[in-house]
Amino acid sequence: MSVKRESVEQIVRALGGSENITAATHCVTRLRLALKDESKVDKATLESVDIVKGSFMANGQFQVVIGPGLVEKAYEYFLDLTGMEQTTKEKVKSAAEEKLNPLQRAVKTLGDIFIPLLPAIVTAGLLMGINNILSGKGIFYADQAFIDVYPAWKDFAGMINLIANTSFTFLPGLIGWSAVKRFGGSELLGIVLGLMLIHPDLLNAWGYGEAVAKGTVPYWNLFGLSIEKIGYQGQVLPVLVSAYVLSKIEQFLNKRVADGFKLLVVAPVALLVTGFLSFIVIGPLTFAIGNAITSAFVYVFDTLPVIGGLIYGGLYAVLVVTGMHHTFLAVDLQLIASTGTTFLWPILALSNISQGSAALAMMLISKDEKVKGMSVTSAVSAYLGITEPAMFGINIRFRYPFFSAMIGSAIGAVVITLSHVKASSVGVGGLPGFLSILPQQWGVFFIGMIIALVVPFVLTYFFGKMKKQQQSSQIETKKVS
Repeated sequence: MSVKRESVEQIVRALGGSENITAATHCVTRLRLALKDESKVDKATLESVDIVKGSFMANGQFQVVIGPGLVEKAYEYFLDLTGMEQTTKEKVKSAAEEKLNPLQRAVKTLGDIFIPLLPAIVTAGLLMGINNILSGKGIFYADQAFIDVYPAWKDFAGMINLIANTSFTFLPGLIGWSAVKRFGGSELLGIVLGLMLIHPDLLNAWGYGEAVAKGTVPYWNLFGLSIEKIGYQGQVLPVLVSAYVLSKIEQFLNKRVADGFKLLVVAPVALLVTGFLSFIVIGPLTFAIGNAITSAFVYVFDTLPVIGGLIYGGLYAVLVVTGMHHTFLAVDLQLIASTGTTFLWPILALSNISQGSAALAMMLISKDEKVKGMSVTSAVSAYLGITEPAMFGINIRFRYPFFSAMIGSAIGAVVITLSHVKASSVGVGGLPGFLSILPQQWGVFFIGMIIALVVPFVLTYFFGKMKKQQQSSQIETKKVS
């Protein structure tokens, strides 16, 4: 398919004209727009344009799904037709943020911090899955692991595990880089801050509980003040708050220190002050908060697994629509850091699969060739962990597929939470997701996957047929009257 100028003209008109568009940019698949008034958008007309695969509002930006390869040409026509200049994603984000409330801004900030880390985290999850297959007992042999039967593979699995664990071992360094960048500070200082919090001289956070029990926690003595000498391996909150403080101190100093002295003053003072605050105040406080959050989730899913699975499984897709799902990536990472596993991420995988199955069923329901084509491609995308095309291009548009997917996801989530299915890492949130699940729990997880594949498909098909029958009955009634 090629992009025609007339198609982009239709898009501009459906958006309320060029006067309704404040700024525009694009990503790999979508036009990303900041609009003055979203109510002026004619979504029916917009989504009837041949090159448009869907549209949605997220984080204050109106996004038009066009597809890879086509969006670049569409953007060129878009700029020419609107008379706008090419702009950056940051400027569009800035324009869109003006309409966000404080909660939306907080959620968006977390998304801006964690989304750039996804390639490293997902890659680590996939590689850890391979290691789990090689080292997990009961997969190939009843009571032995593959590497026990074939010792030559042991070091191979060990090397994979080292590569996979790097992202999680040095997670504070990754978060420090991304968070300080988001808050407007020096990215290099963010990396140093994150690595400082996991320095080898500190007690490893994973051994903190045992050290407390044995009374062997090391301390710094600062003029009579005892400070626990512990690291924050795998922790999220300590480095997030510290990164914010570091950025603000750096910005404060940059405005007040003469250019000739900045190299000698700004970075050393900012890092030194933030370091002391991190170990004395920020670290202990946020470490306690993080553990409290973890304990709360663990309590709910341990004591009320049906309720936990039903709510999170049923409403995860709604969190995606609002953008709040990014906050739960931080919770997943906190759970992994505190307990070694996460019970939330497996539910995410089932939710994505459910959205794909609901979209796929529309291939049998709809008579529109464009919808049929989109249903297949968007379903494949959802099965591989990317649900935007399925959710915004098909399911939300027709509504009943979206609700069918939520029902299927909720049922599947209840099944796996009752069996306490857990993932050792965050991986690809779709069909390949089983690689991140603890191998001994694959059987139950596969049952959940089958539910997520079948139930949304059947419900969507059933509701679609009912809707068609109702429409036919209405038409016949009008003819008779």
